[in-house]
Amino acid sequence: MRAPLVLTALVVALMSTTASAQQPQQRSGTKQEHDACSRDVARHCRHVIDQGDLVILSCLQQNRQRLTKACAQVLINHGQ
Repeated sequence: MRAPLVLTALVVALMSTTASAQQPQQRSGTKQEHDACSRDVARHCRHVIDQGDLVILSCLQQNRQRLTKACAQVLINHGQ
């Protein structure tokens, strides 16, 4: 009998977390910078795309050798 209660509590907790995660995030950088890196993010950092800008930035830095010239330049322009 306790298992259904635990399962219900877990589902409610997950639903509330999901609802708060769907809040719009404020992004850093210009539209042109996002456009320059959007393909690189999709290609190299898809697995962390929902974890925020700093995690995506870290992923881009780790994949620096594989980035397009435009995206690599965005990182350089921001001292990354």
